[in-house]
Amino acid sequence: MNPDDLIAEIEAGPRGPQIGAFFDLDGTLVHGFTATHVLKDKIRGGQVGAGELARLVLTALDGSLGGNPTRAGDLGISALRGHAMEQLEELGERLFLQKIAGTIRPQSRAIVRAHQRMGHTVALASAATRFQTGPVARSLGIDDIVCTELETEDGVLTGRVIGNFLWGEHKARGVRDFARERGIDLPQSYGYANGDEDIAFLASTGRPHAIGPGRALRRAADLQGWPVLDMHEPLHKGLRAVAATVGAVAGLNAGLLGGAVVGVLRRDRRSGINLGIATACDAALSIAGVTLEVTGAEHLQERPAIFIGNHQSSLDPVIMGALLRHDVAGVAKAEARRDPRMLLATLLLDPVFIDRSNSTQSRAALDALQDRVRSGTSIMIFPEGTRMPTPEPGPFKKGAFHMAMQVGVPLVPVVFRNAGALLGPHSLVVRPGIVEVCVLEPIDTSGWTVEGLNDIVSDVRQKFVDTLEKWPA
Repeated sequence: MNPDDLIAEIEAGPRGPQIGAFFDLDGTLVHGFTATHVLKDKIRGGQVGAGELARLVLTALDGSLGGNPTRAGDLGISALRGHAMEQLEELGERLFLQKIAGTIRPQSRAIVRAHQRMGHTVALASAATRFQTGPVARSLGIDDIVCTELETEDGVLTGRVIGNFLWGEHKARGVRDFARERGIDLPQSYGYANGDEDIAFLASTGRPHAIGPGRALRRAADLQGWPVLDMHEPLHKGLRAVAATVGAVAGLNAGLLGGAVVGVLRRDRRSGINLGIATACDAALSIAGVTLEVTGAEHLQERPAIFIGNHQSSLDPVIMGALLRHDVAGVAKAEARRDPRMLLATLLLDPVFIDRSNSTQSRAALDALQDRVRSGTSIMIFPEGTRMPTPEPGPFKKGAFHMAMQVGVPLVPVVFRNAGALLGPHSLVVRPGIVEVCVLEPIDTSGWTVEGLNDIVSDVRQKFVDTLEKWPA
């Protein structure tokens, strides 16, 4: 069974919160194991000694050879004794952004959204702890979690769990208890998991699905007639994609350089910059095999304005340049100045680099930008300040909003979808494909006040969230 057929089946089925959809975490919603990132972080921080590491490894091996696999979990949890729960939650959030967010399976995300559209009660069910499951659940918009709960005393971990470690039958019992408490019809509900230990959990649901299953789970699925979803990993970048990426970078630089030459010949630097932006960005996207599908293109004519976009990919500034084309300046973090791909852009386009560690420099740079806006130049800014590893927007910084308010120009939200799938935060090779763009209506800033800016930033960010969740036809 493929994910598209499953989604069609879900959308043809019953609606309502009485239908449950229970998703395992490791190997189902995400590639690999979240606990691996926690252990690596502890080892790098010197918080796990050689003896403790050896015990964890030997216990895990014992489980894989037929022993009790919960011993590894119990041993790992006992090692957390004395840690503040707040510190553990901060660790979970940091590791999610740095390591785990990029491992969420796109197919699983699409299946979760299908259930949410149908009004089903979606829950994450895992033997992992809440500090591992919580960030993933929030990223996917999942409100309910059935997981191993850690015991605390005055906010400090005791090294024990509340109840049982939710592995095997204990996890199945946890799902049944949750369903009973919430009035969920389990025989009509869906279950998703990949591990051999999850046979009992999947058997608790009326619509079990094995995701890239292990040997025992695949055998059980064959015997019981359960659908099997083999979610293939993304294909490795081939020579064609690598060559196209190199060509795109060359095309970008050639376009910028050509624009600069024209500007010199015409003795009109601005016309050269405008030609360079349009030519360079069009060439780069075309050579890389990236096409744009734009909704709301008429709002791009609002000039001058502050154009803000959600930031998933290094493609985003190129896409924004292809959309805006002329009389626009970019804003980037100071670290980007050292990026060799930015060399010609830095020399020829004169972007503004903001050093967030130097408030004096940041204010001076933003003041200079305001002068450009007053002279008719629009500004493109990505208010998250860094590329996000998930499709959901991160927190927005206030700089763009302050500037729009002080200069008195509209703020235009530009929402990107799919850019991160073509060039992720840690990738250097562009995949060909379509990037969908939705340009929202310009926002009048004339009535804004400093006191109300926090609410304004939150409201504008929510426009991005709402657009991504319900993409306009």
